[in-house]
Amino acid sequence: MFFSPIDPPVSLPHERFMAERFNGSFTQQEAISEEAIEAAVRILRSGRLHRYNVADGEVGETALLEVEFAQKVGAKYCLAVASGGYALATALRALGVRAGDKVLTNAFTLAPVPGSIAAVGAEPIYVDVTEDLVIDLEDLEAKADQSRFLMLSHMRGHICDMDALMAICQSRNITVVEDCAHTMGAKWGERWSGRFGTVGCYSTQTYKHINSGEGGLLVTDDPEVMARAVMLSGSYMLYERHIASPAPEVFSKIRLETPNMSGRMDHLRAAILRPQLDQLDVQCRAWNARYSAIEAGISGTPGLTTIKREAREHFVGSSIQFLLKNWSSGAVREVVSRCAARGVELKWFGASDPVGFTSTYKSWTYAPHPTLPKSDAVLAGLIDMRIPLTFSLEDCATIAGIIRAEVGAVFQNL
Repeated sequence: MFFSPIDPPVSLPHERFMAERFNGSFTQQEAISEEAIEAAVRILRSGRLHRYNVADGEVGETALLEVEFAQKVGAKYCLAVASGGYALATALRALGVRAGDKVLTNAFTLAPVPGSIAAVGAEPIYVDVTEDLVIDLEDLEAKADQSRFLMLSHMRGHICDMDALMAICQSRNITVVEDCAHTMGAKWGERWSGRFGTVGCYSTQTYKHINSGEGGLLVTDDPEVMARAVMLSGSYMLYERHIASPAPEVFSKIRLETPNMSGRMDHLRAAILRPQLDQLDVQCRAWNARYSAIEAGISGTPGLTTIKREAREHFVGSSIQFLLKNWSSGAVREVVSRCAARGVELKWFGASDPVGFTSTYKSWTYAPHPTLPKSDAVLAGLIDMRIPLTFSLEDCATIAGIIRAEVGAVFQNL
């Protein structure tokens, strides 16, 4: 694992878990730091929240965030926008995707990914998911002639063999957009997530790795793509106020032909994010310590399969997934219910109807799609759990013990 745990793992006697209930919140995030609060208050006192509302000679918070994020991931250009989903749709438009085009994407993802494809009038072509929860490269190769574009979702932080994927896409002239909503701070090998495709898109929504409530970031090394993205985001003719952006002459070619689809990030959110970006590596290590504690606690549970990860995948464990392979839907529901009764919130991707944030390709009926039996078999037993940093390592050991006990109890009766 790329990020070594910052705390030693906690192990507790199995007997202690049997009647224990977890009383923590799966939706409670860490508090915003005092440094970020002070930065936000400075912006509020200035009254200049709009990214282009700056004093003479002043570089705004949003432009500074773009520079710092570009430097962090080694990109030439960066644009801060209103949400991760907006970044995805903007990337597609900037690349020239038009109504009626087809875009390859993962069958296992969240609704904003196919939603961004639908937003530009295009049609998603779903690619199967493997039991390791990454895009099926064999299915990708089989479907490669159906589109010139792939929106690759690193869903729940799982990164496929990016070298193999890019070899397929380059040989078939497929342009890749990476959805890195769950992989900010992660790498494949020595390269940051989001830096393999032409465009990388990130989210700063509350449940992601840095938190501004809503927000997104888009990076690329392609000057024309970034110029179009800046114009699309609603720069009017103020694009020269961007720093992590192409030279003004690049804009001269496209500034009048690119529509304004206002989705800028404001100074307030950027001010909150900049101190968090400084702490991203520390946060990633903290997440992976908690992931390791839970994974160790549930590994070896009869009937439960943990997800294998390659050594080259340096992930950020802000959530954890496992499979209840070949279980009946009733048995899976019983596990979810029993864990909920003990305070552990599990999400199931095999339910027939979407619940909260959890949905599958079958739920997105605005786009036609064939049935994907291979993906359905994986999703039928897929359990997902968020890992907030407000959990201690002892909390994680308690949660793992509850999952182990309740899965084991149901499995005995199968």
